[in-house]
Amino acid sequence: MTVFNVFSLLGGLALFLFGMDIMGKALEKQAGGQLQKILSKLTDNPLKGFFLGLCVTAVIQSSSATTVMVVGFVNSGIMELHQAIGVIMGSNVGTTVTSWILSLSGLQGDSFLINMLKPTSFSPVLAFIGILLYMGKSEKRKGVGTILIGFAVLMTGMTTMSNAVLPLQNEAWFTSLFIRFSNPLLGVLVGAVVTGIIQSSSASVGILQALSATGVITYGSAIPIIMGQNIGTCVTALISSVGANKNARRAAMVHLYFNIIGVTLFLAIFYGANLLLDFAFVNETVTAWGIAVVHSIFNLTATAVLLPFANGLEKLAILTIPDDAEKESFALLDERLLNTPAVAVERARAATADMAELARVGVVQAMSLTHKWDDSLAQKVREEEEKVDKYEDALGTYLVKLSSREMSHADSQSVNTLLHTISDFERISDHSVNVLSSAEEIHAKSIEFSKDAQEELQVLEGAVQDVLSRTTDAFRKGDLHMASKVEPLETVVDELVRAIKARHVARLQTGSCSIEYGFVLEDLLTNYERVCDHCSNVAVAQIEVAQDSFDTHAYLNDLRYGNETKESEQFQRRLDRYRERYLFPDSDTAPADAKEEPNK
Repeated sequence: MTVFNVFSLLGGLALFLFGMDIMGKALEKQAGGQLQKILSKLTDNPLKGFFLGLCVTAVIQSSSATTVMVVGFVNSGIMELHQAIGVIMGSNVGTTVTSWILSLSGLQGDSFLINMLKPTSFSPVLAFIGILLYMGKSEKRKGVGTILIGFAVLMTGMTTMSNAVLPLQNEAWFTSLFIRFSNPLLGVLVGAVVTGIIQSSSASVGILQALSATGVITYGSAIPIIMGQNIGTCVTALISSVGANKNARRAAMVHLYFNIIGVTLFLAIFYGANLLLDFAFVNETVTAWGIAVVHSIFNLTATAVLLPFANGLEKLAILTIPDDAEKESFALLDERLLNTPAVAVERARAATADMAELARVGVVQAMSLTHKWDDSLAQKVREEEEKVDKYEDALGTYLVKLSSREMSHADSQSVNTLLHTISDFERISDHSVNVLSSAEEIHAKSIEFSKDAQEELQVLEGAVQDVLSRTTDAFRKGDLHMASKVEPLETVVDELVRAIKARHVARLQTGSCSIEYGFVLEDLLTNYERVCDHCSNVAVAQIEVAQDSFDTHAYLNDLRYGNETKESEQFQRRLDRYRERYLFPDSDTAPADAKEEPNK
């Protein structure tokens, strides 16, 4: 073997790892937020979790990435430890898909079909199709093109490595090296160290498959190395769990224990049976296909044996990392998920929905305090506003970091929209404290509005609560139909506020209301109106992202004054319907406040 073969080997390894990396990232990007929805789907059924982990890992081609996501979900409180165990086991089986794809290089035969299944035949075709798609304007096509190019680069690297190591079959030192690896402990150690360094069992199995082209690696040497590769892949999750809460660290330990126990049992049974039965294949030369078979058999067997004992693995992890007296809190947003931007976007959206609900509840509670004061509820409103501020700080920092990652066009738009949306929800929460201040003044000064003013405020408050509920529900569910109902409702609120102000002026003129009461009323009206303005911003942003448009002024102008467009006609119908729903008790007559005696 010459120095040029070494250069080819290093170049092939670089292409292989690069191809695997860009293909995996492109697959994650194409999968989008579905990864979050699939993996964060809570289930107490380990078998269901197993299939979820298997499918996700098969899609993104990385058990390490799946396990890191699971650690992040557990740390964020999205997933419980016992729910994570099945997913972790499934990820181990899902990663075997890569080895099966790489084993196609070992196919033998002269038929056209068999030759087309060989990577050297179809990789150039995939690369050509991929570059044509990549050069197109459609982002989805670019994504598919990147996957195909990544796969072609991966397979080219695999072929280059295989060709580069062929001269090693005549090197005595190489043969003797792999004879030493037939020692189970040494083989497991080498497999674990190599995999721990490159942090990918799929990649290390691929390298072993490339080396198998030399024809000097036997099953006896390969089996311990494959076992070690399964242990080495735990390094990524263990590193990721540093700084996480106890349950997240336990999830990483479950991954490690699963593989260590599985490897120990598998090797003990295999070598015990070999002593009794003397397996002939142990000294046979292993092929890329044989490595894929061993890799799959181990992971399927380990899962079949240990899945029924998932609770035992959980208890073992808890014994390793025990509880203490101090209760840990979950991370609001876990930075581990930034490595999978599509998942991070969905997590940020979910956290924003929680923030929105806090803001909505705060406003409703503050409203109730204008009618009946309660010190404990007032304190709760203040605490909720502080929580919303913390959400804004955490989400703002998280989204800025996320915006620097490579994302799909849709995810990038979502991040930009969320950055604006969290500001609107924070301002809504601020207005809850403003309303609370007005309620406190009403309580302190024993202010009691006139009967007509009270009835008018009740109508307005009902409309404001309706706007808030529709906005938060639309955002949480991603419901564009519900979001489209916010703007006509916000317009009705504006009309109600103007009408109440006009009626208040009429009451002032007749002496049925005092100027002092008017100041409090004005503050309430201003805050209610601005709450709905921010709701409108949130709903319009949600609609514009779906329409891939960001001209808010043009959108609202077309909505209200468009020339018989479908949207403007629908807006007008809804506006008329909400006007009928939110009527003052005396709306059919002129303001009747003139005859009312002023409240004392």
